Amino acid sequence: MGRERKAPDVVVRRLPLYLRALETIDHNETPIISSEQLAQMVGTSAGQVRKDLSYFGVFGKQGVGYQTVALRGEFRRILKLDREIRVGLIGVGNLGAALVRYHQKSPVHRPLQIVALFDVDEKKIGRKIADVEVYPLEELESRIAEFQIKLMILAFPAVNVQEVVDLCIKNGVKSFLNFVPAAIKVPPEVKLHTSDVTLELQSLAYYT
Repeated sequence: MGRERKAPDVVVRRLPLYLRALETIDHNETPIISSEQLAQMVGTSAGQVRKDLSYFGVFGKQGVGYQTVALRGEFRRILKLDREIRVGLIGVGNLGAALVRYHQKSPVHRPLQIVALFDVDEKKIGRKIADVEVYPLEELESRIAEFQIKLMILAFPAVNVQEVVDLCIKNGVKSFLNFVPAAIKVPPEVKLHTSDVTLELQSLAYYT
């Protein structure tokens, strides 16, 4: 649907919000959606919606809007959610286990399949969490290749984090969702998103 340009990270981060909004719409009741309607659903402006979509060559008809089903399909294609993406998770503590259980029961996440878990605790190795097996961290390299893992969730104590990340990148992992409170370096072609609950809470304390 037109030529795509390289989109800033802030734009890419908004795309799942648009897709989530569109997933809640009955396309029979709303076959066409305007940028104004979509903006209201995600809490932004119509101009921002149009600008974001312009990066990917996605346009509606002037004064008409976007076909709901087609636009939903475009967002899935842009985010590569029209295919299976295999995900691994390192660190099956309370947070890691909760993430797996939540993810596996959510149909929205289906294209993103968590296929392998890793831990150093021998009591956890060989067990399954939400039908996903826990493997020893020593098998990380071979299992990444076996399962063709491209995205890794990091949820383990901040010990040897950079070494683990480097090994993942060496074996083809392209992106990371990081819950480890540690500074991690990745090359430009690898994407790292960090979620630090402590920092978020501390910043919110300002508003209390």
